[in-house]
Amino acid sequence: MPIVVGLGLFYSAVFIGSGASMPFMPVWFRGEGLSGVQIAIILAAPQFGQTLTGPLIALWADGFKLRRTPLIWLGVLSTLAYASLALLHGFWWWLIAWFVAASLRGSLSPLTDVITLRRAARQNFAYAVPRGIGSLAYIAGNVGMGLVLLVAPSMAVLVWTLVTASLAALAARLLLPADPVHDGHAPLTAAQLWGGLRGLMGDRVFMLAVLANGLIQASHGFYYGFSALTWRRQGVPEGWIGVLWGFAVGVEVIFMWFAEPWRRRVGPAWLLVIGGVGSMVRWTALAFSPPLWALFPLQALHAASFTATFLGGLRLIERLSPPTSASAAQSLNSSVANGVLTGLATVAAGPLFDAFGARGYLSMTAMALVGTIGAVWLVRAARGGATSVAVER
Repeated sequence: MPIVVGLGLFYSAVFIGSGASMPFMPVWFRGEGLSGVQIAIILAAPQFGQTLTGPLIALWADGFKLRRTPLIWLGVLSTLAYASLALLHGFWWWLIAWFVAASLRGSLSPLTDVITLRRAARQNFAYAVPRGIGSLAYIAGNVGMGLVLLVAPSMAVLVWTLVTASLAALAARLLLPADPVHDGHAPLTAAQLWGGLRGLMGDRVFMLAVLANGLIQASHGFYYGFSALTWRRQGVPEGWIGVLWGFAVGVEVIFMWFAEPWRRRVGPAWLLVIGGVGSMVRWTALAFSPPLWALFPLQALHAASFTATFLGGLRLIERLSPPTSASAAQSLNSSVANGVLTGLATVAAGPLFDAFGARGYLSMTAMALVGTIGAVWLVRAARGGATSVAVER
């Protein structure tokens, strides 16, 4: 099987689960009687924890001989954690179970990105191709679960998430290449691994890239946690909610697959600026509860708010970190973007949703604005000589 196809199918195994759980697990929690604040705390807990768990899992993963081995274990362990959600009952039990499950599964994508980026450079294919295949599966999760919930209870979301977590474990064993972690050199000691992580955190340009990317990505916190509940309150059926999410990711795939030459010309720093501006427009418009027909062009802005930001951040982090710290750099980036910053946004989103409904999106506009300012500074720094920040190589 071609490596691009194998990697794409593995991303699919991961994203077909998150495509259902991300928009619709709040519906399950709501159906179990939790408030918006309680749902926000549960969703945000692993995001806060990821600031610590992400780098720790990355350092743990670098201790194996093959890069796919920790991914197999992450799939198995997350399956057990998701199963415990069905066996336990109550806010505190669900908080613990969700924290473990989401923390483990959240590390699958950044660790896979390390494999894909290295293979893409070695075998001359675009990273966006296999990642886009995974995004198509994410659409299937969005739309499929939306349709399922038209005829099935919300427990179907948990069952889907559990089954796909086990699928990811199997796919890691069967589809990922047997790439070594250390590429011929001796494994790094724990002191060397920690030293590399400390070096990254002491690099001002690297950390600015992490924070700018993280703020724009985290501005999706209200959307991820409460868009389904907000649209339900506006009278949008679950089936259309799934279609709206799927449409956004469909635009993401088109951007990934067909905007590659333009992306290379623009450079990663400018992609962050574009993503930040797109985010501000999107969240401001959604705050005023537009009608269903207007939601589709706003969802098309996902190509800017998420995809341009994600690709720009991914490339910046790759170029600003040494090869020996690749896993730690991507995990640190993911931990900040999808961890503490998204956690803060999600925690804020709960009471904002309870108090203001869709107007809560305006807080995300403010967060995206701060990230965009940081991205503009990176562009200015690139003009001052840091060409690797601005130009694709």
